[in-house]
Amino acid sequence: MDFDILSLYNRQREYYIYIYRMKTSDFNNIVASERLTLIDFYATWCGACRAMDPTLDRLALAMGDLVTLIRVDTSAISSIPLVRHYNIVSVPTFILFRRSEPLWRDSGIIAYNQLCDIIRHYERANGYK
Repeated sequence: MDFDILSLYNRQREYYIYIYRMKTSDFNNIVASERLTLIDFYATWCGACRAMDPTLDRLALAMGDLVTLIRVDTSAISSIPLVRHYNIVSVPTFILFRRSEPLWRDSGIIAYNQLCDIIRHYERANGYK
């Protein structure tokens, strides 16, 4: 894959990936997974994005068996095609995928319990767990 990983945390079986440069084809391969994938389109200058950091850390630890969390820096020039394709007009914007299909999307600060409920809903809706 042709992307730079800023940091990768493997906490037991949980995955939390920060990506700051990625080709669209690599992104498409990631979201094509059978596993739920939550994409966080964020910016380093964004206060609301920074405010979501503890929530996303907690989510990665608690829900890592159900979802892969990927953070895409919208400030990176190489992210522009993704930002345009998904019409990201505010940050943070979250999109939940399975098999390349966007299942859910929202922007702004989202409570931890709400994110957990959304992930559980789509797991149950697809006959998993």
